[in-house]
Amino acid sequence: MNAKLIKSELWGKRNSREVFLYTLNNERGSKVKLTNYGARITSLLVPDRNGDPVDVVLGFDNPQDYFEDDAYFGAMVGRYANRINRGNFSLGATAYSLIQNDDVHHLHGGYRGFDSKIWSASCNKDKDEPAIELEYLSEAGEEGYPGNLRVTVTYKLTRTNELIFKIAAVTDQATIANITNHNYYNLSGGTEKVNNHKLKIYAEQFAPVDKQGIPYGELLPVEGKPFDFRESRRIGERISTDDQQLRNRLGYDHNFVLKRKGTGTEQAARVYEPSTGISLTLKTTEPGIQFYTANFLKDNLKGKEGASYGPLYGLCLEPQYFPDSPNHPNFPSAVVRPGNPYKHETVLDFEAEG
Repeated sequence: MNAKLIKSELWGKRNSREVFLYTLNNERGSKVKLTNYGARITSLLVPDRNGDPVDVVLGFDNPQDYFEDDAYFGAMVGRYANRINRGNFSLGATAYSLIQNDDVHHLHGGYRGFDSKIWSASCNKDKDEPAIELEYLSEAGEEGYPGNLRVTVTYKLTRTNELIFKIAAVTDQATIANITNHNYYNLSGGTEKVNNHKLKIYAEQFAPVDKQGIPYGELLPVEGKPFDFRESRRIGERISTDDQQLRNRLGYDHNFVLKRKGTGTEQAARVYEPSTGISLTLKTTEPGIQFYTANFLKDNLKGKEGASYGPLYGLCLEPQYFPDSPNHPNFPSAVVRPGNPYKHETVLDFEAEG
């Protein structure tokens, strides 16, 4: 391990198992902290326009708060991120019933999804671009899923202030997989709401949902709706519009269909915060991105360094397959089979402007 660029420390214990905190540094002043509990990012420091470090993700100071967290702060969520209607889906002639942990629906892998697991971790040998590899075996039957699924997640901090995460998974039986990171971004440092963040999403369609976040199955154009972020707009500009979809989820909590040309990482979204000059450009291999404005965060939730969080204090941009995809043949397939592994790559590119 490169002691200068990667630091490892014992952070706590969960059910008698050790939980570690890892710190990745680069020479441009960026720093990423992550833990093997839930493969979570706990801190992401990037320089603002004045060169001062800003922590651009919400989270907690102590491991115990993550153990009790129900908002998935910084977590790797799966096996299936987002919702599956009533927890039911079929593969061929076989029907499966997953744990119902979101009213009658299945959300983010169930009661004990990937976010609450202790992953094994190892550090890379690259002297210039530090990386952590985390691995977890999700056994057949866990939360109702078929097949043994072995998942590997790699986080790498580059010299150019990119944080890259790669996800791979192999199975011994047909199953479904939709794995993503659940960061809550706030490019002002988490002390104020994200209303003034300017957002662009490279999408011409989105998936409308009911009041419980289950998609109807149709895809609607964003044009003429508060969901049109094809040009950069303030997040708070239209969030209070009298729109049924916004009312259904108390704000933005919708999957956008990304405009894609190939199979590699392509631009999906860009966020800019005028007060710090920090921008985030997100590139991904995934077909969709869930944009969520933290509508269901508890008021006055105590976060890092005494910060108080609540609705609209963060925004999630979760690259993924579409919600409830296994029950909609017109959505991209999230089925994984032996010999056909799951692969996902996302790049978070940070810059300071002005």
